[in-house]
Amino acid sequence: MKAIHVAEDHSLHWLDVERVGPAPDEVLLRVRAAGVNRLDLMQRAGTYPVPRGESQVLGVEAAGEIVAVGAAVTEWSVGDDACALLGGGGYATHVTVPADMLLPIPRGVSMEEAASLPEAYYTAYVNLVLEAGLRRRENVLVHAGGSGVGTAIVQLVRAFGAHAYATASASKLDRILTLGALGVHDRAKGEFVSWALEATQTRGMDVIIDPVGGAYVHADVRALAPGGRLVLIGLLGGTTGELPLASVLRNRLHIIGSVLRSRPREEKVAITREIRQHVWPLFDSGALRPVLEAIFPIEQAAEAHERLRAGHTFGKLVLEVP
Repeated sequence: MKAIHVAEDHSLHWLDVERVGPAPDEVLLRVRAAGVNRLDLMQRAGTYPVPRGESQVLGVEAAGEIVAVGAAVTEWSVGDDACALLGGGGYATHVTVPADMLLPIPRGVSMEEAASLPEAYYTAYVNLVLEAGLRRRENVLVHAGGSGVGTAIVQLVRAFGAHAYATASASKLDRILTLGALGVHDRAKGEFVSWALEATQTRGMDVIIDPVGGAYVHADVRALAPGGRLVLIGLLGGTTGELPLASVLRNRLHIIGSVLRSRPREEKVAITREIRQHVWPLFDSGALRPVLEAIFPIEQAAEAHERLRAGHTFGKLVLEVP
């Protein structure tokens, strides 16, 4: 089999590697497409440690065809198409996947589109539902609303009967509105608190999903409604920020830190069951749709990384595996 290897100078190379067969509770997936995520860039740069026991190969989501099943696997068979959230190993021709982490490819969704779904929609569902406890008709603000996760959150908020708002760069605002957002704010205009309060008739946002951190946290707190929940899912804007504690106390706010990749497998399996029950049918019904910016041959993974790093993508980038 082949896989992307990260050299000491952080360059990427498509090389032959040894293929490993599935354990009794795993399947071997012949990868047809793999999603590209910012944590891939961080892992490549050496700033994102791989969780213990996971593959050192880049890639945390993939779609493909099952070519072998472990002795204990009963629900899946050779020849089935599936996609999955991975601990690692997606940038390869083959990857082993625990059978209870597999998801069927929704009707009408291509292999490349399917590879773009797991990381974004697991992140969206976990942080909206399990962490923030989203309720119908609540107001939700997501920063970086044009990203893969952002576009998933906007769609999922709408599908769950709540109201989505987003900040993003100006070129992405109109497209975010087409996904169902009720309002958008150009991040280049700076301060978003006044806009958030005006958009919600001074109430504020019930939920804010923030992948930025840093100085955004202070403004997030000011933009929350009483009883609001801030879920911090990334630190693109810095690892420290000033927190207006008086507002936190006065408005009974909840500040939640959230990660996905390092959660225990048992927890991820439980999340997978919920995703399959509550999210995947929304693709079949057309309430959700993949948002795919571009597809690159996996040999051009470095070019895909540069495209993502530049920040001009809307939705997801995917690598096609020959």
